[in-house]
Amino acid sequence: MSGVSAYKGCPVPDTDADGLNDDIDKCPLVAGTSKYMGCPVPDSDNDGINDENDKCPQIKGVARYKGCPVPDADKDGVNDEEDKCPNVPGDIDNEGCPKIEEAVIKKVDFTAKSIQFEAGSSDLLVSSKKSLDELASVLMGDKSLKLKIDGHTDNTGNSERNKQLSETRANTVKNYLIKKGVDAARLTAEGFGSDKPLGDNNTAEGRAVNRRTELTVSNH
Repeated sequence: MSGVSAYKGCPVPDTDADGLNDDIDKCPLVAGTSKYMGCPVPDSDNDGINDENDKCPQIKGVARYKGCPVPDADKDGVNDEEDKCPNVPGDIDNEGCPKIEEAVIKKVDFTAKSIQFEAGSSDLLVSSKKSLDELASVLMGDKSLKLKIDGHTDNTGNSERNKQLSETRANTVKNYLIKKGVDAARLTAEGFGSDKPLGDNNTAEGRAVNRRTELTVSNH
């Protein structure tokens, strides 16, 4: 084996065994490539993806986007993978969707408190219909809005009967809004019977609180 005098007759060492001897290797202790003078392919943004494979070499990103950050198409600060409205600028607190107007939320809450049925029945009282009509107009005015309708009862009587009654009542509200022109796909209805009381079922006041319809508006 031929050598050189600087190394007492031994070959110039290649400490990192990358094929470039230490005399010309800019990174003699780390295996690299000749293209980068014996150093590894650089990773300028330190995201774990080297610059030759990184589509965004100066911006830290992730492998599934080839080294670029997760995109935020609507530039609202919520990336597309977490944004429920990725093409519409929205609010971080509303999962990337536009904030719902306070007036709409108040209208939904008022309507929920106004919904009443005939005793032991799923027939709406006439007094409930005016606020439901107004709510239907609000929903028709903003097609991005969706409504969740939850029916609840007190614990008087048979639990299975209460569950069925709460489901029927929730669907009565849903069907009323559909008849007023709201797309059925924007409405969901569910009944919980007496499973989720807010008041004390041992008192008349508590049972009155538990007999309720809850409405939840969202836009995602």
